[in-house]
Amino acid sequence: MSLNKVQLIGRVGQEPSVKYFDANQAVATFPLATTDRGYTLANGTQVPERTEWHNIVLWRGLAQVAEKYVHKGDMLYVEGKIRSRQYDDQNGVHRTRVEIYVDNMELLSPKSNSQQPSVVAPQQAPAQPENPSPGDGLPF
Repeated sequence: MSLNKVQLIGRVGQEPSVKYFDANQAVATFPLATTDRGYTLANGTQVPERTEWHNIVLWRGLAQVAEKYVHKGDMLYVEGKIRSRQYDDQNGVHRTRVEIYVDNMELLSPKSNSQQPSVVAPQQAPAQPENPSPGDGLPF
């Protein structure tokens, strides 16, 4: 048995590039940056922050969502698989590109004011029983 799963939370490095193929199949690509904070060791040595750039690939519906809603600077959660592909560049140099093929994505940045609905109905809290049964507070 094996497992190939990646979970990343980071900032989008540039606007997604979206291409459409036959039968309206979409693919979106963009870089995502994840940063480890800098810190100071006990002996006073400063370790600077470190940023990793990841090549993100989205297909079909996720690509269309990214085209509409994902923008440079947005905070994003992605979940998917690591894949690598090899190719020869324009100068004939053999290259390897590591990509994250995304299966699940969540936008973590707050919506801008222009995307917020003008009126939001307040949500009602669920009704509490008047005489709760004694117990340890567990719902089961």
